[in-house]
Amino acid sequence: MSLTKHIELPNGVRYSQPLGLYINGEFVKSIEGKTFEVINPTDESIICSVYEATEKDVDIAVKAARDAFDGEWSAVTPAARGKLLHNLANLFEENRTLLSSVESLDNGKSLTYSVMDVNASASCLRYYSGWADKIHGKVIDTQPGTFNFTKHEPIGVCGQIIPWNFPLLMWAWKIGPAIATGNVVVLKSAEQTPLSALVAAELVSKAGFPKGVVNIISGFGKIAGAAISNHMGVDKVAFTGSTVVGRTILKAAANSNLKKVTLELGGKSPNIIFNDADLDKAIEWANMGIFFNHGQCCCAGSRIYVQEDIYETFVEKFKARISAIRLGDPFHDETFQGPQVSQIQFDRIMGYIEHGKKEGAHVLCGGKRYGSKGYFIEPTIFSNVKTDMKIMQEEIFGPVASIAKFKDVDEIVAIGNATSYGLAAAVHTKDLNTALSVSNRLKAGTCWVNCYNMLSTALPFGGFKESGVGRELGKAALANYTQIKTVQINMGGLG
Repeated sequence: MSLTKHIELPNGVRYSQPLGLYINGEFVKSIEGKTFEVINPTDESIICSVYEATEKDVDIAVKAARDAFDGEWSAVTPAARGKLLHNLANLFEENRTLLSSVESLDNGKSLTYSVMDVNASASCLRYYSGWADKIHGKVIDTQPGTFNFTKHEPIGVCGQIIPWNFPLLMWAWKIGPAIATGNVVVLKSAEQTPLSALVAAELVSKAGFPKGVVNIISGFGKIAGAAISNHMGVDKVAFTGSTVVGRTILKAAANSNLKKVTLELGGKSPNIIFNDADLDKAIEWANMGIFFNHGQCCCAGSRIYVQEDIYETFVEKFKARISAIRLGDPFHDETFQGPQVSQIQFDRIMGYIEHGKKEGAHVLCGGKRYGSKGYFIEPTIFSNVKTDMKIMQEEIFGPVASIAKFKDVDEIVAIGNATSYGLAAAVHTKDLNTALSVSNRLKAGTCWVNCYNMLSTALPFGGFKESGVGRELGKAALANYTQIKTVQINMGGLG
């Protein structure tokens, strides 16, 4: 099989799709020559096949990264690292149309939102370009005759495993802070969505990165992902995905070389609407909270709690709002919701919907497949859902909202925290005291007030409880990729 394929996209964009593994600055075939098919979720057709990385390919990629880290990359100044990330951010913006189009083809998300993802990816890379020469240690005075200081040094070879729901954005979230702090990277894309990561890899070379600093491989989690997690030559692993897989990665890190680990995992986030909320605005934010990106968000506001005095009004208005959602081809301008990413994900979501029906939850709208081709699911709302129901406890990762009522602050805080997850939450109210009190009591890494899914590169993002370890974004992410060295110098005062 060739290393490229010429593809024409539905919006007329023509390009050459890389199919190989990006290792040591070039695209190569996998050692065993294995490939796997990439499926278009909109019509279930085969887009192309890409080369599959196995343990042998991971070994080669890790060696390339290690050689770069111990060699040329170690002499690159922090300012120069920042310049490389800045170049890469510029290239993302210059290739916005191509990157967003590939993302919509491969992932199925609306082209409008794919463009937003590319813009956010460029913003993330540029943000960390600015941090590269601002990572400092401290001078610490302990006693006369000594000079003591600390340094924040890079960890080394970082294995990074990203999900399929935001392929390019997660690519940037991982690579930005790792490179800014002087590390090298072996990144595995999700097997469902490898194409945009490979196109972005082309931009790494154009940006001027030395060979081996950034390596991008396609492959399956149980093979390539496991190889990264267990590899004795990988110093740190960062993963975004399910809590189940996160546990596996923690075990692999412990059983290998006790590599550093950061995890951004699942969620079952409460979206809480109080009686005094601006109802129309709350409905818009609730819509964005659960149905944005087809519900395929780790922080999705899938548990909607409405105070009892406005419950019935909210339910009727929310149902009307959801009926206006446009499903269809992601390349159509009016489309808000495209298909789910894969047949497996489609079946999983439909299984949860059927389970909700069997448990006695009321289907307010949706609950069925949309159309006859592609992995489309109608936006679905369950009402009168009980706290112990499966659809209220487990992460569905699809366009399915569960609505329940509550009486007062104490009750909603207890219910909101009644889950093993703690990634995000939201509170809608006009009362500042209520907003601060409830947000302070909710066990969540991010708490939005009168909004939802408002992420910023400058704001840390991560979870409490089983929603993860460490933080993405902001200055906080830099700590994930550095280790502190203490240096003590005897200036002659210690004998």
